[in-house]
Amino acid sequence: ALHLERLSLSLLYGLPLGAAASVRRGRRPLRVDVVGARLAPAALLRGFHEAHPDLPLDVVTLFDVDSALTALRSGAVDASFRAVAMPGRPLPRGVEAVRVYDEPVQLLTGPGHALAGRASVTPGELAGHRLWMPGIVEGTEWAAYYASLAAEFGLVIDSSGPNFSGALQDALAGSDTLATLVSERTRLTWPDGHGLRRIPLLDPTPLYPHSLLWAAANPHPALTALRTHLADARPPRTAARTWTPGWAETVRGAFRP
Repeated sequence: ALHLERLSLSLLYGLPLGAAASVRRGRRPLRVDVVGARLAPAALLRGFHEAHPDLPLDVVTLFDVDSALTALRSGAVDASFRAVAMPGRPLPRGVEAVRVYDEPVQLLTGPGHALAGRASVTPGELAGHRLWMPGIVEGTEWAAYYASLAAEFGLVIDSSGPNFSGALQDALAGSDTLATLVSERTRLTWPDGHGLRRIPLLDPTPLYPHSLLWAAANPHPALTALRTHLADARPPRTAARTWTPGWAETVRGAFRP
């Protein structure tokens, strides 16, 4: 059955030699890193599992792209969903990547925010509004993405403070000035009384570029099935104006000609 587990650093970097050999020969379930259980890659992988219930699958969550690359190259995981390649951080030799899903980014506000009643907002209209994203960690791929977004549209993103579960939603609900950015398929919950609003960003729509990464030398037989499924399941191109950071355009694949 599909399940989530978190691999410790000792497991990732101290994998016994016999286990590593087993990984290379594909004698265990396909092990895929989805970044986080509530994010779009987890939903993509669930779709793969439902389409191929006969293929054994392990789902893991690693912290950042560096952890994922180390795990891929050691054979601790077979594939990882990540946004690549950050400026100055090209993919290492032997690691392949393909863009598999471009996810729209949305605005999330409380009911009293000045933009709460809008059907949509342009990214440029967010300039001057306080965007609080305490989940951003310097050096990660999502920090690089939102830094590029802020630079492109003149935004200021505040990443200060701890990211307690539910605390951001609580703060948004009680504020008429605070807002944040979330990916469209990120699963969020809040009490009924919060009345939070998810508002599309349009003209252009910022897209978070999810790529699938794997080691070229990994022979796991289910890797091909996963890549084929993601290519077949990709949504059609949109006619709307979109934006992704230039560094993401270096990755060819499903969303490139």
